Amino acid sequence: MLIHRKEIQIEWGDCDAFGIVFFPRYFEYFDACTSALFQHALGIRKPELLRQYKIAGIPLVHASCNFLVPSSFGDVVQVDSCVTEWGSTSFQLQHRLYRGNVLAVEGIEKRVWTIRVSDDPPKFSGAAIPEELKAKFA
Repeated sequence: MLIHRKEIQIEWGDCDAFGIVFFPRYFEYFDACTSALFQHALGIRKPELLRQYKIAGIPLVHASCNFLVPSSFGDVVQVDSCVTEWGSTSFQLQHRLYRGNVLAVEGIEKRVWTIRVSDDPPKFSGAAIPEELKAKFA
């Protein structure tokens, strides 16, 4: 299983009035980490991923998070991201955010490999994830 680590500097704007990371920011971090994982595995950035595989995107359809230890302005955290399960048209990711050696936040995402079916009106549908793409994450 391919695991990608991304370092994130906690900025002032990431924090709430209590001085800790405002919870929705973790979902933004995890979205960026998903893109970074795909770039690491495939060697291409997200715009090229969309063009090369002729997809509309990999939208989020489910997300959950366990908040274990708060992070604050100035902290440098590391997020380990990996695909934990492949379906035919969807996949699940796990993101583990560490403050030093301490697991601070654990997030789960489910995303769908999505194509545009029509433009007028806009319509989208899940599509088969290429097996050769899945193999690059092994």
